Amino acid sequence: MDKTCHTVPMMLVANSCLSALLCASDILWISIATLINDVKQIEYQNLFCIFCGYLTYASCAVLNYSFLLQAFYRYMIVVCPTRSFWQLPQSQLLLIVLTWIYVLIFPTGFIFTGDIIYNMDNQICQIPLRFSFAIIFAVLCVYIIPVSITMFIYYKLVRFIHQMNQRIIPVNTLVRARRELKMFRRTVTLLMIIFILDFPYALFIFISFFNAAPKYHFRIAYIFIDIALACVMIVLFQFTDPLKTSILKKLNIELEMVALTES
Repeated sequence: MDKTCHTVPMMLVANSCLSALLCASDILWISIATLINDVKQIEYQNLFCIFCGYLTYASCAVLNYSFLLQAFYRYMIVVCPTRSFWQLPQSQLLLIVLTWIYVLIFPTGFIFTGDIIYNMDNQICQIPLRFSFAIIFAVLCVYIIPVSITMFIYYKLVRFIHQMNQRIIPVNTLVRARRELKMFRRTVTLLMIIFILDFPYALFIFISFFNAAPKYHFRIAYIFIDIALACVMIVLFQFTDPLKTSILKKLNIELEMVALTES
């Protein structure tokens, strides 16, 4: 990998990519198991059903928190540039490790309390969609808390840069702040993609508080989640110029080597 990729922002992007891959792998495994059960007309859960349900909440949470870590880093660079501790790779790595520990621990409670159960219609193990502490706690931990904090940081950063424009400050400081805001907006774009495509799942949760959710609600919701993850990976690749340049360079080198070998 090029040295241009050996930076803190790239480490945070790599964390987001790893989180998205974990989430996609979990959903792929669930989809394959569901397909096998449908074809063979099996109406009972497989050995890893509960674990896959647990991993769904953990992987979705770590993806959202990975965007929060990117937002926090951009904010500290612009608003608190003198606090170099938060700009160190070791500090950001520590935050990454802590978020992974957190997201791997909190869903285990759903297993021990028996909240993750098998849904025969959807051939999946999840927390049933109904008004319950488990589903509210899951929504808070997986989505509402990380996304709300990220959007709040974005609001504070925009307001700070607006105030900078009204003061006399060095040009390079303002340019750097605007550059970081531009990168931050890309993170917000990723969150908006997830929000829009995951809206059916949120809608089914809301409906379940008052009436029974549609019979195949999980199957419908997971189609949109699959699309969201694919879009996130594409946008991450498109927005991350050092990674894109490095990968394209490696592909060009490999293609040239193949061409030379064939000739």
